[in-house]
Amino acid sequence: MQQYISSDFKLGIICGGQLGKMLALAAANWDITTNVLDASADCPAGKVSNLYTKGHHLDYDAVYNFGQTVDMITFEIEHVNMEALRALKKEGKQIFPDPELLAIIQDKGIQKEFYAKFDIPTSPFKLYESKESILKAVQADEIKFPFVQKLRTSGYDGKGVAVIKSTEHIDLLLDGASVVEDAVDIDKELSIIISRNKSGEIKCFPLVEMEFSESANLVELLLCPADASEDISKLSEEIANKIAIELDLVGILAVELFLNRKGEILVNECAPRTHNSGHHTIEGNITSQYEQQLRAVLDMPLGDTAIRTPSVMINLLGEDGYSGPVYYEGFNEILKISGVNPHIYGKAETRPNRKMGHITVVDDSLEKAITKARKIKETIKVISK
Repeated sequence: MQQYISSDFKLGIICGGQLGKMLALAAANWDITTNVLDASADCPAGKVSNLYTKGHHLDYDAVYNFGQTVDMITFEIEHVNMEALRALKKEGKQIFPDPELLAIIQDKGIQKEFYAKFDIPTSPFKLYESKESILKAVQADEIKFPFVQKLRTSGYDGKGVAVIKSTEHIDLLLDGASVVEDAVDIDKELSIIISRNKSGEIKCFPLVEMEFSESANLVELLLCPADASEDISKLSEEIANKIAIELDLVGILAVELFLNRKGEILVNECAPRTHNSGHHTIEGNITSQYEQQLRAVLDMPLGDTAIRTPSVMINLLGEDGYSGPVYYEGFNEILKISGVNPHIYGKAETRPNRKMGHITVVDDSLEKAITKARKIKETIKVISK
């Protein structure tokens, strides 16, 4: 068995944002050498990884040449040059998750068809090639209000999504090949993170609940454990297991879910990487999602995912009206609160709704953690100097 710890082994991480940074930090705990590919030398992961390679994740030559310098490749983003990954895989490079899995997730249309093929519950949908074809379908009464439009590629963090509630919102339609799905009457938005190693061992993290900002369409608060019944938690885990097995996942997968007002669970979408809905695991769970990704891709025994303590995660987003060198107003004040764990990503410039960091609050009860989190949210502001 190959030893990855304190050896010449090099783990390549494609993209060096906050997820790459926290993965590199987890690898550093085990003295695993990391090399990060990113277009910016100032990327968050570049400051903590052993090696940095300049290059864009969508550029064939950058991804292919990077692959020649490392022993294994993993990701912090699923939108990567597929031709380069396929060429590297053909040459025998270890890539986890597999490029063909990434190809399914990269295209939201293919992703939805995957759910339909394997009878995974999701909102009814149709695929359209353009804005004009959606408008024609609306006029022909083929699409009913309200509905959600998602661009098939490149959307993330609420970008590439339009919620069309009535004819008054039709101008919000985006141009491009799209998935159009029935709007869900949402009771709760949930997420479950699952990991699977090459040996086939599978473990789920406990279900979490997310509160979203309507304006930014980004998570404002994440609550662990979720306020959901044992039946809902069990069903969510069964769905995540089925997706992971059918995808032949090696790595980690975040499964975003809707609980509708009928009590049904529907899959919204998946991300084959560490995820915003798993940040709290660093302090709140026995094993973090970042350590679990390492364990999975290196085919090590998966870690215990049990909750260590109730936790609430707050995203630190750039305030509206501020762009430029970042300043964290109220940072010292929040440090006076017990159970507060700030994570600053190291992005030098802020802009409205940019993810600049997160804070995990832990306490002996979820209610106490929520109370503290709401106070912290009012106290700390991400502005510019």
